[in-house]
Amino acid sequence: MSGIKTLLKRFQSECETSDKQEEEVLQTHYYKSMQNGTFNAVLELFSSSQYDILSESKDRGEITIRKNGTPQLFIVATVIGVRPLETAVDFKLSTDKGKILGTYSVLKAQIKNYYDVLDGKLTRVR
Repeated sequence: MSGIKTLLKRFQSECETSDKQEEEVLQTHYYKSMQNGTFNAVLELFSSSQYDILSESKDRGEITIRKNGTPQLFIVATVIGVRPLETAVDFKLSTDKGKILGTYSVLKAQIKNYYDVLDGKLTRVR
């Protein structure tokens, strides 16, 4: 049964991070930083011309982005202050365009890339 579940997962058109994810790549990252600093670092991730920031709300800690080009994505980045010097960052990516071999691995690779960039800029807690 797990083989079928893995095969079906490959064709999902969305991928999300959380504390309860089984895959380590998709677990929430916590940074030793104030929420504003982390929020600005996440905004910098999407400052290139291939991204359009659709909305941003520092109060809710949410940024919505559209990635143009290949793959075309809709991204929601959430930045939540957990403690005075600890901030959590989560991503949810989705796409309308499917691929023959599935899109889940592409979405997961994008999330890993975003976290790798943030890990280089901010100090990770856990």
